[in-house]
Amino acid sequence: MSRTAVVTGASSGIGAATARRLAEAGYRVVLAARRADRIESLAAELRGRGADVVVQPLDVTDRAAVEAFAASLDRVDVLVNNAGGAIGADYVEQAGPDDWRAMYDVNVLGVLNVTQTLLPALRASGDGTVVVVSSTAGHGAYEGGGGYVAAKHGAHAIAATLRLELCGDPIRVIEIAPGMVRTDEFALNRFGGDESRAAAVYQGVAEPLTADDVADTIAWAVTRPSHVNIDLLVVRPRAQAAQHKVHREG
Repeated sequence: MSRTAVVTGASSGIGAATARRLAEAGYRVVLAARRADRIESLAAELRGRGADVVVQPLDVTDRAAVEAFAASLDRVDVLVNNAGGAIGADYVEQAGPDDWRAMYDVNVLGVLNVTQTLLPALRASGDGTVVVVSSTAGHGAYEGGGGYVAAKHGAHAIAATLRLELCGDPIRVIEIAPGMVRTDEFALNRFGGDESRAAAVYQGVAEPLTADDVADTIAWAVTRPSHVNIDLLVVRPRAQAAQHKVHREG
């Protein structure tokens, strides 16, 4: 049976790009995301290339749905926890608690839900891999990012703690922390569809990372020999030296 990789948040951006790369690497890929039409379209594309693909609409914040999802899978070798996102850029003083709660639910509890329910299958595979796609926001703070920073620190904490707790089990725990990535939706969703604010994030940056860049990094980490664990890999564009230090032309 083909090795199976579950990718959450697979409907767009990094998740969709990662699904493509893992399918190219020969994995049977389970596409999990809320937008069924988007993952059906991606599945059709991948099947057209000869890939083995399963479509599973899923909201990672819905515990009952996640448990049913886990029960439906006959095998899991790789889990890529990619579902996540940011809401707004308010300072802590003005931030809305509902926005913070929503970010915590998807970036932290979503990772917890899916990882907990799939760990038995990952262990049973005899050679499992858990990937947590966090962010450089999980390793440093910046103004206007408090809620997202807090949530991604939570995702980082899950990966670091799980690696300690699973030491001795046949499961690797990998954290990929991207910096500035330009996708079709991340900044646009963050700013409620405001195209001018979304564009300003990348203004003057010659080459921010793309979803394919991050997917390439994830696929590389996952396909290392089983005894090699990439604990944490931070990937940024050359123009970004730190969260607060970005070269902008013009």
